[in-house]
Amino acid sequence: MVCYCPMDICIKMRTTCLSPAVHKMVCQLGFEIKDNIEIINIVDKDNQVCWDAICSKVYHASSGTGLDYAESVRQLGPLCETAYLYFLSLPNEKFEEAFREYFHWTNNKELFLSVPTVLKSMDGTKISLLLMKMTSCLERALGDVYVTVGKDCPFLLRDLVSSEELATIFGKSVMDVLRIFIGSPESLNLRNILWHGFASPHEIPPKYCSMLLLFTGGLGQILQANNSGTLLVHRPYFVFNSAEELQVFPDLDEEVLSLSEKLVEESKFVLANMIPYWKEAITAFKQLRYADCAILILPQLESGLRLIFTTVNNCPDRMLTAESNTLYTTFDEEFLWDVLNHQEGPRVRDHLSHGEIQLCDLPRGIANDLLGFSIVLLYKYCNHNTGKEAAILCPLIDALGSYRSRFHPVALLQKQVLQCMTSLQKWFLLPSPCVGHTSTTDGPDDMTDPGISFCAEIMHVFSLLRHHRMSGFNNEEWDLQTDKWFTFMEEHCSKHFSNLYCHRSVMEVVSILRRVTAKCHLASNNIISTLKLRHEQWENKTLRSRQRQNYIRLLSSTKTLSLVIRLILTLIIVDLHNISSKMPSEYQKYLKHLKFILQYAENVSTYTNQDKNQWDEAMQLTSKIIMKIRMFFEASNLNER
Repeated sequence: MVCYCPMDICIKMRTTCLSPAVHKMVCQLGFEIKDNIEIINIVDKDNQVCWDAICSKVYHASSGTGLDYAESVRQLGPLCETAYLYFLSLPNEKFEEAFREYFHWTNNKELFLSVPTVLKSMDGTKISLLLMKMTSCLERALGDVYVTVGKDCPFLLRDLVSSEELATIFGKSVMDVLRIFIGSPESLNLRNILWHGFASPHEIPPKYCSMLLLFTGGLGQILQANNSGTLLVHRPYFVFNSAEELQVFPDLDEEVLSLSEKLVEESKFVLANMIPYWKEAITAFKQLRYADCAILILPQLESGLRLIFTTVNNCPDRMLTAESNTLYTTFDEEFLWDVLNHQEGPRVRDHLSHGEIQLCDLPRGIANDLLGFSIVLLYKYCNHNTGKEAAILCPLIDALGSYRSRFHPVALLQKQVLQCMTSLQKWFLLPSPCVGHTSTTDGPDDMTDPGISFCAEIMHVFSLLRHHRMSGFNNEEWDLQTDKWFTFMEEHCSKHFSNLYCHRSVMEVVSILRRVTAKCHLASNNIISTLKLRHEQWENKTLRSRQRQNYIRLLSSTKTLSLVIRLILTLIIVDLHNISSKMPSEYQKYLKHLKFILQYAENVSTYTNQDKNQWDEAMQLTSKIIMKIRMFFEASNLNER
């Protein structure tokens, strides 16, 4: 439990998390000019956005390079006010009639059509939520336009709206207007200050939401004019294939949700001015609006973690909006890394904030996990917890306490090894014909060098491994040829590694080991499919003479190939436990050794393909890799002495 210094009361009651410069930009500059502008000056009688009038309010820096964001916001302020009053006064059916067709290009027209209704609610929390959804969907739509003329769409929104590709389509002056609202840390930067949890509900002027709505419709009009009605092809949305695998917390019931509303009011994890976001997130979950729940919770998790960080480290200014030259706290909890950061995980915030998810399709489990994790943090940072509260939240606390990473590369490597083992177990369950002295349990008598047994050599290398590299492992007698090998591997594949702060060199090794495992798995699956096919053909007597001999060579190779893959998988798990202790000089030799094994695995996966069936060549490669592994072990052992 964190100990709080006297300043934590001051931080808790902070009225803004916007730095003075950003607060002035967002909350003041756009209100300094009081001009009354008629709507006809920005939307003509045919409902066309008057871009020339809007663009004329954009100012450039005196240096001649870049935009003067402050002056541009000041000059655009009255236009934004006019747009806001216009949408408030316009009946919803009139609005839809006038603008519906211009939102088709976003692939989320219903979202944009809902904006006037939300504006009329005067609810700052709902307007902020809507603005987060609008900016992410607008980014996605702009990316769809970008890829019609460009190749790889920029990952950052500021790079996207500054691109020459979009300037060519919409016009540079139009894109400059957009940059003032969502395109730069020096601008209003509406998307980032909301998505990173800096802006409270009352700090985002609704008129900026109105202006972004107008811009979106105006961009649709430009596209419609340029493309003569051609439909924009949208990129497919991201799908959470791993959502069920990620499910961590039990389903949140009404009792837990009711308690969470109380914790929001009391927890030091929550700033007072952010409470409305938390309450709306809980309400959204109850109403089955899972995307809304996730969108509201993610920025508040970041805000809460910053609050704890700044309190413990006595640096309250770090609660303020990050300027372009300032770093700020990021997620570092294992669960959060899994959900948000790891490249092969769900990366919920990235996908949501960049508009890559169809909002109506966000799985309940994702929202359940994010809210469940948040409730545990709320509880952890409350001063007065009761036994009843602890009992209610015990399943959530236990689930988080026992959580182990599922998407860190180390965890994925362990999973890959288990999958490869499962494939190997299928080999000798497959039927095989009676072909004289050759069977699936008899390996070839000799390697390329006369008189040296394949299996004996593999077992000799295995003994070197056990003697010199497996101290601290289970010393129970077992070898590669018994079922106890599977038990050993399952046990050590399930062990937890402290992997939050893995060194780059460790990650490089893990990357190679994953590639080795993937190729071994591919080779195993190749052999299974070939064994099935050839046995069926053998039984049906459809194999030609040469194919029969090739099948016999496959059958005689299976035990050796099985043993060498088992040896490699054992090496992987043993090295995974030991890699962090390797010295830099030894590390380079080890890396070179791993690359030899990777090359072997790649070649064997090719030779075992049904189109190749090069079993003699596979065995020759196996002979060479066994020798290389043996020489590496023996050299390593000499160095240790």
